[in-house]
Amino acid sequence: MYLTQGLHRSLQADPNGIATIYKDRSRTYAEHADRIARFAGALRQLNVQPGDRVAMLSLNSDRYAEYLLSVPWAGAAVNPVNIRWSPTEIAYSLNDSGTKVLLIDDAFLPMAQSLKEKTPGLETLIHCGDGPTPEGMLSYEQLVAQNEPVEDAYRRGDDLAGVFYTGGTTGFPKGVMLSHTNFVTSGLGTVATSELLFAGATFLHAAPMFHLADLAAWCGLTILGGTHVMVPFFEPTSVFQVIEKHRPTDVLLVPTMIQILTDHPDAGNYDLSSMQRMLYGGASISEGVLKRTMERFPGVRMTQAYGQTEAAPVITLLLPDDHHGDALRSGGRAAPHCQVAVLGADGTELPSGEVGEICARGANVMLGYWNNPEQTAAALQDGWLHTGDLGYLDAQGFVYVVDRLKDMIITGGENVYSAEVENALSKHPAVASSAVIGVPDERFGERVHAVVILAPDAAPTVEELQAHCREHIAGYKVPRSFAFPESMPMSGAGKILKRDLRETYAREKAAASDGEQG
Repeated sequence: MYLTQGLHRSLQADPNGIATIYKDRSRTYAEHADRIARFAGALRQLNVQPGDRVAMLSLNSDRYAEYLLSVPWAGAAVNPVNIRWSPTEIAYSLNDSGTKVLLIDDAFLPMAQSLKEKTPGLETLIHCGDGPTPEGMLSYEQLVAQNEPVEDAYRRGDDLAGVFYTGGTTGFPKGVMLSHTNFVTSGLGTVATSELLFAGATFLHAAPMFHLADLAAWCGLTILGGTHVMVPFFEPTSVFQVIEKHRPTDVLLVPTMIQILTDHPDAGNYDLSSMQRMLYGGASISEGVLKRTMERFPGVRMTQAYGQTEAAPVITLLLPDDHHGDALRSGGRAAPHCQVAVLGADGTELPSGEVGEICARGANVMLGYWNNPEQTAAALQDGWLHTGDLGYLDAQGFVYVVDRLKDMIITGGENVYSAEVENALSKHPAVASSAVIGVPDERFGERVHAVVILAPDAAPTVEELQAHCREHIAGYKVPRSFAFPESMPMSGAGKILKRDLRETYAREKAAASDGEQG
């Protein structure tokens, strides 16, 4: 198995088919493959060796799609950079991975000098934007124009395809090593459901292309052949306009994006009828948002993917026909390429209905963590990938994710899973989104604390929200305290950073205590 296989197939079967559309540019598969082979030649001229890491810090574009295939074509490994990180965080990932070549677009040129200073091993900066190339950088377009196409290196199987740094929700990020087999297995297993993508589909890249959620869809469509349409970043009006103009059939969105599109006042003013399938994942989605989305887009078949970077990334799929009843609260059933079990602390498989750690195994599971054998050994045990998520299986094989191990709240000796509380809150019309965390409590050890983003013009009282929750969950699970900020801290993958919420709470608590003492 190798990532470039789909490109070879499309070049042979449909060389004049449209491969990429970005702004006013469209390129055929013949043009796409030629540029990929030429940039691969440029990388070899820059002394990029087999297995070397080549990073990219960029918004979505057609050049991103070229990068994802040029690097393995040259025999190297990709290292897509999280666009929401600070220069210090980015430099950490570049230093940790030993990256020597970085592609950087116009949006991130202001941090280029800082990255160069913080990353001693970074030898080459390649400008891949549309503006003028700054002094000291190489021009991506000139490299493509000046270099002859080279033959595919045909890296495959367990060869390293890329190093993908986790979102940084817990301390320093870890570099996940994924092979060609990992990627292609996840891509093939996902499209094998016949509910995601098809030969000739047009896919909209609205989620960030550095993230595994979007890359999984990119891989699937690359295998099948089809058209990749990109917007630089998610912005609802731009997404609506591109859907109306280019008529994509498929899209992947994280739940926060789905909520924004669903509740946008202008959604009804655009022709969105080309959309046939919506894949969502990257974070949990509340039942309230999901039901509103299905009402807003009644003709779109929705599939949820649960997974993580370490699984390249798909573990389970909730297919369109399962979007009803209790199954709506689940992450679906094991994807065709993956086996799932819920294991206890002693590693034994638990019966249905009993909460334990969700574990997975299959050819999609990572090679390990880059330069981190201890963390690798902790995550990969007896052939199982330990996800760090708590959940249970029901009698039909549906996987229910109840919390991250680190996010479970223990209050008065009772376990409270934040997802259950967030689902209850989501059913109140005044709640746009929420995140539930545990905070210190002298009496109970921890108490349930809810951070809530309110819907426009909504002003519910704490007592009203608590009474609403009591209608859906047990009393000890009801939040005892609330915060109502204007926004949530988000990772590049669209996940709410609960670590930051805990830190904010601790700072505000300390400041209040200092004020009382003063």
